Amino acid sequence: MLIYACSREPHYTALKRIIRYVKGTFDYGIHLYPSAPIKLLAYMDADWAGCPDTRRSTSSYCLFLGDNLISWSAKRQTTVSCSSAEAEYRVVANVVSESCWIRNLLLELHCPIPTATLVYCDNVSAIYISGNPINHQRTKHIELDIHFVREKVARGQVRVLHVPTRHQIADIFTKGLPLVLFEDFRESLSIRRPPASTSGEC
Repeated sequence: MLIYACSREPHYTALKRIIRYVKGTFDYGIHLYPSAPIKLLAYMDADWAGCPDTRRSTSSYCLFLGDNLISWSAKRQTTVSCSSAEAEYRVVANVVSESCWIRNLLLELHCPIPTATLVYCDNVSAIYISGNPINHQRTKHIELDIHFVREKVARGQVRVLHVPTRHQIADIFTKGLPLVLFEDFRESLSIRRPPASTSGEC
């Protein structure tokens, strides 16, 4: 009842677009392929203060094992970030935590990952914070995230690297994109139609 009362024409238009997209891509799915060598790679992004009502940011990341997408997330942050670097760094901490869980799982399955997880970020300040051992006054409120990520970087388990915005795949979760870029990023996530079946297959 409350949702209906707060709905406006733009919401209805957006809903129709979503339904049209889902209907037009109903046969799409995530495809998994054999790939070597085994490595973990992540793209992450945040839309700083993207919510017009609460000014909270949306975190997003996608995590690949080899060439295969195995984990992804897009959700509103629980607190308001004072800067884009803070919003992005919270996502760095989230994706590093997820990668640690996956690394430990693979270790238990006797399939350890020998190389560091590569985390691609398009915010230079967030990258600098991850490797700089000096604590600044402006970062004290995210100190736990900073220490957690820096520890993983210092141990060689994670490397936080810059990626140009044009190649930031995680943007697909937080921003409206031009059609060509959206389709390019969707393809990079291995989301596509199933291969055409040959005649006579069951």
